[in-house]
Amino acid sequence: MAISSGGENARPVCVMDASGNLGIGLVERLLKKGYSVHAAVQNGDDGQILRKMITENENLKVFGTDMMDYQSIIDAIKGCFGLFYAFKSPMDQSDYDEFSVETEVMAAHNVLEACAQTESMERVVFTSSVTAVVWKGDKNQASDVDERDWSDPNLCRKFKLWHGLAKTLAERTAWALAMDRGVDMVSINSGLLTRPQIPLSHPYLKGAAEMYEGGVFVTVDIGFLVDAHICVYENPSAYGRYICFNQLINRSEDAARFARMLRPPVPSPPSSEDSKIYEQRITNKKLNKLMVDFEREDENQQCI
Repeated sequence: MAISSGGENARPVCVMDASGNLGIGLVERLLKKGYSVHAAVQNGDDGQILRKMITENENLKVFGTDMMDYQSIIDAIKGCFGLFYAFKSPMDQSDYDEFSVETEVMAAHNVLEACAQTESMERVVFTSSVTAVVWKGDKNQASDVDERDWSDPNLCRKFKLWHGLAKTLAERTAWALAMDRGVDMVSINSGLLTRPQIPLSHPYLKGAAEMYEGGVFVTVDIGFLVDAHICVYENPSAYGRYICFNQLINRSEDAARFARMLRPPVPSPPSSEDSKIYEQRITNKKLNKLMVDFEREDENQQCI
């Protein structure tokens, strides 16, 4: 399959949900590459940044959508050849529960079904999370965690790891429907997206200590995450799942640096732990190999 890589008269793609940091980053980068973009935002979100962008770029259209309203999804992706989909999850652990999980799973089902009904659709890039990979019962696994691994839903339920459960079940639902309906889908299993003042109550951080000690606590900056999405969309050889991160937090100084990004800030670990280094147990080699020849927005950003 030949995927358009932008330029004049590039075929339209849709970014859904386009109101978050990732969505806005994707819209900006895609427009810069010459794509026509349908930016889908949830109803009730004024999409102020996007609507300001419309006045500066005639290749951008903004659509109001409801993930529970199938027709609104169809309207947003009509005529598009690609979809970048990321569910707008609750940003506070207190807002994440089993009902939130069900909502995210249903949204994934509706979106993939809509894509299956859209004749022009050629590829879906589905944003998932590392939390759909790392929460497993076997802590003594000999091999590193990679794209073949899936989080255990029962373990997630037992410890109320709702973010991991939602991402696992939503991604599995999307894959099942994509394979059944013949939708070409690639998923990005992202580390925590870093930004200033990350809420300490962010759902991804439930179990952060265990991820840190297990050598699987990873983060990613917005530039690398956006480029990874576009790379797997444009590269016809891309397939399956891709773990995406460019920062591993496995040393006390890494943890202290990350803690300073949180709101409210977290005290630095005791000095007795300064030399502690946990072995890396997660790999992103598959994505790194794919991105070797990809033209990065910022070539100075390095992955590990």
